[in-house]
Amino acid sequence: MASKLLFLFVLLSTSAVAQKKAAPKASPYFPTTHEWLRKTPAEMGLAASKIQEAISYHRENEIKNPRSMEQSHYQSFGKEPFGYAVGPFADRGEPTGVIVYKGYIVAEWGEPQRVDITHSVTKSFLSTVVGLAVDKGLINSVNDTVAGYVPPIELYNQPVTRSADDFGKPELITPFQTPHNRSLTWDHMLRQTSDWEGTLWGKPDWADRPDADPAKWLNRKRNLPGAVYEYNDVRVNALALAATSVWRKPLPQVLKENIMDVIGASNTWRWMGYRNSWIVLDGQAVQSVSGGGHWGGGMFINAFDMARFGLLTLNKGNWNGRQLISEQWINQSRTPTTAQPTYGYMNYFLNTDKKLLPSASATSYYHLGNGTNMIYVDTEHELVMVVRWIDTKAMDGIVKRVLDAFQK
Repeated sequence: MASKLLFLFVLLSTSAVAQKKAAPKASPYFPTTHEWLRKTPAEMGLAASKIQEAISYHRENEIKNPRSMEQSHYQSFGKEPFGYAVGPFADRGEPTGVIVYKGYIVAEWGEPQRVDITHSVTKSFLSTVVGLAVDKGLINSVNDTVAGYVPPIELYNQPVTRSADDFGKPELITPFQTPHNRSLTWDHMLRQTSDWEGTLWGKPDWADRPDADPAKWLNRKRNLPGAVYEYNDVRVNALALAATSVWRKPLPQVLKENIMDVIGASNTWRWMGYRNSWIVLDGQAVQSVSGGGHWGGGMFINAFDMARFGLLTLNKGNWNGRQLISEQWINQSRTPTTAQPTYGYMNYFLNTDKKLLPSASATSYYHLGNGTNMIYVDTEHELVMVVRWIDTKAMDGIVKRVLDAFQK
């Protein structure tokens, strides 16, 4: 009798364990278009005092640059050769942030609904529309050379009658037809290892963050594609022009239809180009947008929409069961190269060396732009944090304080 009771007890215990293991995992929360649920840090098991400490720390460490973005430009990049602005600027707001944990907003401060320039975070939106083109087969492989996808391009609003001085000069631009540029792949362009050569929208490639030695500006030997990483917005804009040719439509429209509308972003974000970056595409005037605000323009967006984009990348391109961009693309975007181990596809900055963010995990990454604008993504903590207008030296400080909230 005792053996039968023991057998029954073991059977029931095993069944209970099996049922417990079989219990479905709770579905992750995704905000709807017009509603984003908020929970207090305490409700989510976080130390509210640490979150508040992080917010105060941000306010104490606002970037010292003026809030006039036009003035800020001419105090920095505007001093470069041909550094004059060609796109719009707007005054920025106060230090702003949003913290999202397991999909829920657990903290917000500043002006999270304010539409501000986000500088090079724009590059992550650019790499996304290139990824969509790969996913949809418009680009066969990132290892294909870009030149085969980009025909000669007509600039918009050219004079009807060309002067004698222009006779014989090319009437179409061919940004990927020099011997060096013909060898460049989409992967090279995405990783900023292309060393693309040329002038686009009035900006020579050498004029962006120019070499300290002017003798190297015009006639230096080109690096082999993939060999050397160099952050360069002229080349980013060349990639944007190439992607526009592939899609045969404005890139903001591609992003809106395939990503931003689906993740419930507001209708207030705007992706702008330069006043001289208009082309003729299928008989229509189309603006080729920029990959950042280096000379004005780029993505103007609020912090909530930035957080939604970060949540999408946290979930490897999946939004509430719908795969908007392939998981493979997100994984590729987070894969470093030997040329730059802390950079994947633009603008996925990797924390592999833990130099900029020593308090964060080596698996974390961040979409980064001047200002500083940051979308911090931490897969180990199911955490997304948008931080805008913080001193670069204080980035690790705010990340550390938020991560300390998990050690309640």
